[in-house]
Amino acid sequence: MGAAILSDLATEILIPVCAVIGIVFSLVQWLLVSRVKLSPERQTSSNNSKNGYNDYLIEEEEGLNDHNIVTKCADIQSAISEGATSFLFTEYQYVGVFMVAFAILIFLFLGSVEGFSTKSQPCTYNPDITCKPALANAIFSTVSFILGAFTSVVSGFLGMKIATFANARTTLEARKGVGKAFIIAFRSGAVMGFLLAANGLLVLYIAINLFKLYYGDDWEGLFEAITGYGLGGSSMALFGRVGGGIYTKAADVGADLVGKVERNIPEDDPRNPAVIADNVGDNVGDIAGMGSDLFGSYAESSCAALVVASISSFGINHDLTAMCYPLLISSIGILVCLFTTLFATDFFEIKAVKEIEPSLKRQLIISTALMTVGIALVTWLALPSSFTIFNFGTQKVVKNWQLFLCVAVGLWAGLIIGFVTEYYTSNAYSPVQDVADSCRTGAATNVIFGLALGYKSVIIPIFAIAVCIFVGFSFAAMYGIAVAALGMLSTIATGLAIDAYGPISDNAGGIAEMAGMSHRIRERTDALDAAGNTTAAIGKGFAIGSAALVSLALFGAFVSRAAISAVDVLTPKVFIGLIVGAMLPYWFSAMTMKSVGSAALKMVEEVRRQFNSIPGIMEGTTKPDYATCVKISTDASIKEMIPPGALVMLTPLIVGVIFGVETLSGVLAGSLVSGVQIAISASNTGGAWDNAKKYIEAGASEHARTLGPKGSDPHKAAVIGDTIGDPLKDTSGPSLNILIKLMAVESLVFAPFFARHGGLIFKIF
Repeated sequence: MGAAILSDLATEILIPVCAVIGIVFSLVQWLLVSRVKLSPERQTSSNNSKNGYNDYLIEEEEGLNDHNIVTKCADIQSAISEGATSFLFTEYQYVGVFMVAFAILIFLFLGSVEGFSTKSQPCTYNPDITCKPALANAIFSTVSFILGAFTSVVSGFLGMKIATFANARTTLEARKGVGKAFIIAFRSGAVMGFLLAANGLLVLYIAINLFKLYYGDDWEGLFEAITGYGLGGSSMALFGRVGGGIYTKAADVGADLVGKVERNIPEDDPRNPAVIADNVGDNVGDIAGMGSDLFGSYAESSCAALVVASISSFGINHDLTAMCYPLLISSIGILVCLFTTLFATDFFEIKAVKEIEPSLKRQLIISTALMTVGIALVTWLALPSSFTIFNFGTQKVVKNWQLFLCVAVGLWAGLIIGFVTEYYTSNAYSPVQDVADSCRTGAATNVIFGLALGYKSVIIPIFAIAVCIFVGFSFAAMYGIAVAALGMLSTIATGLAIDAYGPISDNAGGIAEMAGMSHRIRERTDALDAAGNTTAAIGKGFAIGSAALVSLALFGAFVSRAAISAVDVLTPKVFIGLIVGAMLPYWFSAMTMKSVGSAALKMVEEVRRQFNSIPGIMEGTTKPDYATCVKISTDASIKEMIPPGALVMLTPLIVGVIFGVETLSGVLAGSLVSGVQIAISASNTGGAWDNAKKYIEAGASEHARTLGPKGSDPHKAAVIGDTIGDPLKDTSGPSLNILIKLMAVESLVFAPFFARHGGLIFKIF
């Protein structure tokens, strides 16, 4: 079968070195962002006219030397940062209790598989040799769960800190031109992207090496225990996404309905009591939640690939380099994304608003093209020319070029999903313009057009995912699907940089409005924000597409581990699971949507109360009570995130224990099939409504001007559509991809227990 060109020693050096390079690069970007000062002192001039951190060649009318403006920006940034930090600490206290309880549950369930025995046992896939005891698997799965959960929390928290550090700096740079503001926002996004990708890779690599000290040659047991890392990552991501999503949308809906529709004041007007809560929400939902979410996807796709590889020829022959193929792809991905980032920040300068979106799209195209070469290189160096992959009880012979195609198809499918998402959510194209045009006849037609757009936007992404699945499975069974998911996530650093850029720009616009900066500066931040809305939708498309592939790969690993010979839809056990599983995303969406609705109701009542009972708010002579609105969002999101989280976390446990592994396999398949469709349509519908509103507000074309200006009837209809879309695109949609991944990885972790002790109801009757 031949050996890999890359030696084991080179692999052991390359992976951590790439991770460290990613961390160093993110710190360099952070230092460059920090050179924009949030203090009114005059900076020394510099010759660096391209990136222009210190150059002062600006007209006085932009308020560059207005010390009052800078102080205001610093104060607002401080309020947003404090609100976000306070919310995340409160959330993590609750989530921490859950984490400890669930870790104990993992230990008890997995330890009891062999009655907490410390004796070695026959291996699951090769009974002729002995593996470490089930108790060891219980202990190490618990440790890796805690490790994954902690890394996920840190990823989200660091992302939020970076975003709140950069938002006011982006606003201040907007005085010098849209190009300068873009660079600050994008660099800040890159800090988060590279920190998350590098930390995820480094922690996973260190965990594997530490676990290997105990497991030795028992790679089957080692990588089964490592799956806890993916479970920990996604568990925290679920609470981060749901909690953050409820927070941000409660504030957003409350601020929009009363401020924009009833009081006819601009978005982010400082007179609106919910404005600080709205801007805090951008950071805790779109940044911290999204960071944890994509970290979870990355961890799970790596774990799924490693589990299958450990029972294939890579694991059986103890071929370390081939075994680490998923980690090598991620390592090369960091280097490719690093080079790609320079195109946005150093090689090309943005001089006009119309160049923003093409620059972000260029990031996706360049990273995908370069990554294709990187994957080819890694495949050639790290894999033998021919090897075998575990395929439901048999070993399938695979060539290295076939595995390259699996990864490359996943990578390019991600790009296609990204561009289709952009087409349906960007106001540069006809779908969103048609939605905006429908506002002429009121909110009802806007809602109808928006829903139709969301449903239609599902078609091409599903075909792209279907092609990935067919190619991946045909060439390399479930391992092919796992590495296709990894291919889609291989440019995660660039994807996250583009994604995080959106909320940072949104916050920058809010700060500009609250600080009373000129209309020209607000126009620049709005242009950054509109591009950011589209890129956020692209990021969600990537997350949902990769979640579908990751979930299927984990499903395959679960079926193998639970020793299910075939998932037969015609058997009642499986079919009841299938139909219940398909219902779960609807139940989950209902919970999250209602949570946003009830929290928004409290927010609307509070904002109305303040406008009606506190004199001088509308005149701008009295400051609103921002703190009460922040407290409403915090309390509501903490309370409301628990039921949806419990639904997702408890379903596999209840089904596995009571109904057994066959019914559970049906539940996983059903939730995957329906969850992906709802997630894509919800995210794209919400994104389209948001950008239809922005299209009318910007008035950049003759058509848009006939629908405006702000405050017109079509604009009010667009605001209502945007408000309906808020919980769809920022709470329910993004959380659904975690639902399908999390249930699959949880089932895989608990598979030994379910296979041995599950299906109580069928044993009794």
